[in-house]
Amino acid sequence: MLPDLSVISHGAAATVYAILAVLVGTRYLRRDIDRALFLAALVTTLWASALFTQSIWGQPGFFIRYLLELLRDTTWILLLFAMLRDTLRQGQLSGQIQRALGIATAVLLVTLLALGSLEFVFNLSLVGGKTKLIGQIALSLLGLSLAEQIWRNAPAFGRSSMKYLCIGAATIFAFDFFMYADALLFGKMADSFWNARGFLNAALVPLFAINVVNSRKQPIDFQLSRSAVFHVGTLVLAGAYLLLLSVSGYYIRILGGNWGEALQVLLSALALVFLVTLLLSRRLRSKLMVLISQNFFDYKYDYREEWLKMTKELSDISDHPPLPLRAIRILAGLVQSNAGAIWLKSDQGSYTLKDSANLSTPRYTIIDEDADLVRFFSDKEWIVNLDEYRADPVSYDLLEIPDAIAKTPDAWLVIPLYLGNELYGIAMVGRPYARVELNWENFDLIKVVARQTCNLLAQADAQNRLSRAMQFEAVSKASAFMVHDLKTVIAQLSLLVNNAQKHRNNPAFIDDMITTTDHAVSKMTNLVEHIRKPTADDDNSKTLDLTQLVTNLLEHCNRQKPFPTLEGTPPQIMVKADSEQLRSVIGHLIQNAQDATPPDGEVTLSLKIAKGNVVLFIQDTGCGMTDDFISERLFKPFESTKGLTGMGIGAYQAREYIQKLGGTVDATSEPGLGSCFSIRIPLVDDSGYRPVTNTNDESTVS
Repeated sequence: MLPDLSVISHGAAATVYAILAVLVGTRYLRRDIDRALFLAALVTTLWASALFTQSIWGQPGFFIRYLLELLRDTTWILLLFAMLRDTLRQGQLSGQIQRALGIATAVLLVTLLALGSLEFVFNLSLVGGKTKLIGQIALSLLGLSLAEQIWRNAPAFGRSSMKYLCIGAATIFAFDFFMYADALLFGKMADSFWNARGFLNAALVPLFAINVVNSRKQPIDFQLSRSAVFHVGTLVLAGAYLLLLSVSGYYIRILGGNWGEALQVLLSALALVFLVTLLLSRRLRSKLMVLISQNFFDYKYDYREEWLKMTKELSDISDHPPLPLRAIRILAGLVQSNAGAIWLKSDQGSYTLKDSANLSTPRYTIIDEDADLVRFFSDKEWIVNLDEYRADPVSYDLLEIPDAIAKTPDAWLVIPLYLGNELYGIAMVGRPYARVELNWENFDLIKVVARQTCNLLAQADAQNRLSRAMQFEAVSKASAFMVHDLKTVIAQLSLLVNNAQKHRNNPAFIDDMITTTDHAVSKMTNLVEHIRKPTADDDNSKTLDLTQLVTNLLEHCNRQKPFPTLEGTPPQIMVKADSEQLRSVIGHLIQNAQDATPPDGEVTLSLKIAKGNVVLFIQDTGCGMTDDFISERLFKPFESTKGLTGMGIGAYQAREYIQKLGGTVDATSEPGLGSCFSIRIPLVDDSGYRPVTNTNDESTVS
């Protein structure tokens, strides 16, 4: 069984760093950084091996291990200086900073190595253990300072992937700093730090391996997002706060006497409440994010994150919260604010307040279309900073701010919303939680996001207008169908009125008038019921004789030339349909054929049986139709060959109802020769029809 965890920890470190040294030494030694990494890996292997053998056999002694510790730190610092030299070539770092760090590091290393050598060779101990710990802490801090300088300038050489080396080396020195600081505080080396140290060093080898592999091919560009830095920074600050709390609690307990434990508990409770309050403070988070953006990144925004966040907000098709409110939140969030308002152009031309968030707007909120601000935005795509405007109105051409904005407390930025080159709206953002220094980057991002949100606001407005237009279209469509049916009823009643004077004393005319009036009343009643219950499922379909229905229609249509005729003597053909509706749609098609045919022309009907279907053909020798009209306009409502005298409803209504029965309506035509409509309707059963006896020749017709 192994003596302790330190054996496994440092044994693993020695193994992986030996592999790294072989990998770099055999294949990757073309750059100074590669050579420095090879030396660091080799010395780290010796250092970890010494700690491994010491845990098992007790050798080598303390001073050998101490000197190897110093040499290990030296090699990693040399690696950081090699990276720093690359930074200096690219003009990103002052040479004075490099010289200062180099001199401080050289003096410290030489001093520690000299003191260690004197103690090892001559057994001359000039400094104590605490001084050595302080020296190690100083080395760790110097290493962290070098890593920080490289990290700050990382974008200049991001493709070389040196950030991997920077992160790895910084982690080594950061861990050493905490370990030696803990040892200095408590007077002994903590086993937890010591046993985990080898594992931590071994876990960093993949970062170094990625760097050397990338030196021969396209490197991996490693970047930390602002969110990651923010969360890591928050955890580091919270950890430092808790560490300070632990130290304070320890000394309060020691020095507090009988009250020590109670005071320690009280301090811990209050400090934790204070920490939670800080972590939940949006104002503090905003200030921390601004600080991170200003000091750790070349650009103030993570554009990928901003674009994804905006897309997520605007792609939500629900109306909770409304789109204008979401647009306000997006624009305000760009400058660490949560307040704002938005005005959009109305049909009258003025700009009306659509929504606001966390702002107390004045009573009068309309911005006139001829306001000075509107004219200003029409000429210049500027973002008005009201703080700058109040300090120097001349910089904004003595612009007059409307009362709707000027009298709003905490108003800060006024942003134009453009749809193309037209001013579609105006947005206002309230003051942020933290002080934000605005520059070109802020303004460019705000303008881009403003245009994008404006496009979506305009699309939503167009969608609402289209929805209203479709509602009006539905009403107009229903009215057109109603007018079409009324037109038929009016024609019937007009015919009665015109013939009343001539045939008023004819009993047959009186009977026909009563029948026609009853039919008109029935049709009007059905129409009124349909208007009252447009969505009701009033299916009055029943089995009926199509042959009889067509024969009756021919008698009814014989009042207008040319008189329609039925070819042959078709048998009884049973279909399932609403008698009134089927009669109406077939009558419309016959009427259309008569209207399109001159009085000396022909309108012929024929019934043919197919498998499970009956086909009614309506042929005429009228004016005909073009193929384009049939394919593009014939079965569309409000399209007609009759000019202003036709509604263009009959063919559309016929096709809709026949399709409802499961059939089809087709048309063929030739201009100048005539047209043929074919109406296919499913039969009631598979037999197709019931045979009847022809009384004229007493034969069965099939």
